[in-house]
Amino acid sequence: MNVLFLGDIVGKAGRVCVSEQLPLMKAKFQSDFIIANGENAAHGKGITKRLYHELLRMGIDVITMGNHTFSKNDIFNFIEDADRLVRPANLSPRNIGEGTRIFSVASKTVAVTNLCGEIFMNNVVQSPFKEMESILEQVQADIHIVDLHGETTSEKIAFAYHFAGRVQAVLGTHTHVQTADERLVYGTAAISDVGMCGAYTSVLGRDMQEVVTRFTTDEKTRYTVAEGPGVFCAVHMEFDDATNRAVKIERIQVRPEHIEE
Repeated sequence: MNVLFLGDIVGKAGRVCVSEQLPLMKAKFQSDFIIANGENAAHGKGITKRLYHELLRMGIDVITMGNHTFSKNDIFNFIEDADRLVRPANLSPRNIGEGTRIFSVASKTVAVTNLCGEIFMNNVVQSPFKEMESILEQVQADIHIVDLHGETTSEKIAFAYHFAGRVQAVLGTHTHVQTADERLVYGTAAISDVGMCGAYTSVLGRDMQEVVTRFTTDEKTRYTVAEGPGVFCAVHMEFDDATNRAVKIERIQVRPEHIEE
């Protein structure tokens, strides 16, 4: 089985980038299942019903979220009906949406779990380690893929080693900078951060000059999403059909051409 996982989609630039690159990547890697982190899809924070369906129309099968899950009030109007949306299981409020969903893919059951790291995060009400242990007591699937949305590489690497062999993938999101530490650990594919799909000339998808101003002056700034050609970051994973173990993880990064900075 071939699975493609897209890093955080940030604003319009990210959505445009995905719409252009996803068909090419799906054909290249013969992807059976496509997951994307969509927590920054709506103006850099959160997601709306319209954008949820827009991303699904692009060919994405499952959308994971993160600390900005509830940044747009519209989420409360459709999350219970969004059967291909997975929100962090350990993020408050916990009484709406699902932190794990199970899908049927090519005669296999695939569980997708979304968690938030504890370090430097708000509204996280349970350790992702403890939350994952609880989930594994209740969920059985041939392949279990975890999106761990967290700030620090240390927490995400530790999580991957702790659950190696018990889940088939631990994919870090949130920092928007793709890391070069992809690895296979006892049949588990892991990477600290998949990266982002968003404007290349930016600071993590935000307007570059606005962020520089914020760092160098006392001026208060808005949260302005950058515009312009996007970078496409993802990972391709291959799982052995006989053992369900991960046998390959490959970083993907497509930068725009002819960018002058």
